[in-house]
Amino acid sequence: MEAGYRCAIPTCKQTPVEICHIVPYSKVLKHEFDNLIALCPNCHTRYDRHQIDLTSMQQYKSNLSVINGRYSDFEQRILRFFLENPEYKEIRLSLSGNNEIQIMNLVKDGHLEYIRGSTQSFSVGVDPDRIYRLTQKGREFIQHWSNAANLE
Repeated sequence: MEAGYRCAIPTCKQTPVEICHIVPYSKVLKHEFDNLIALCPNCHTRYDRHQIDLTSMQQYKSNLSVINGRYSDFEQRILRFFLENPEYKEIRLSLSGNNEIQIMNLVKDGHLEYIRGSTQSFSVGVDPDRIYRLTQKGREFIQHWSNAANLE
């Protein structure tokens, strides 16, 4: 659940997942939450073969706490969209009733900025689309997240 039922590595996000001990069970002899992370079978094998280092894995785990504690599922999907589509710099959102509360943490943290309402469509009785730009700070945040760098 912590990783959204997907691999905890942001550039992967595959399913199904396995529970992996960050520090091997043979060394700690415990199954503690802080030492467990959800990985797809491929990433789990890569970690066991030391193709992913311990420090990166610990940071991926730590970043899950930051992402989940700070951003809603909707906001996380926006971050993932920009992670998977680096060529995009803007996103058009239909926020019912100007309900910007759905993305308020991304805006408050300076990762998204409001650009303008859509002028390409006519709407009656509903709010027009609003366009938001991913800021440089937002790009750096996504880069840190994908590269297992500290998000705090």
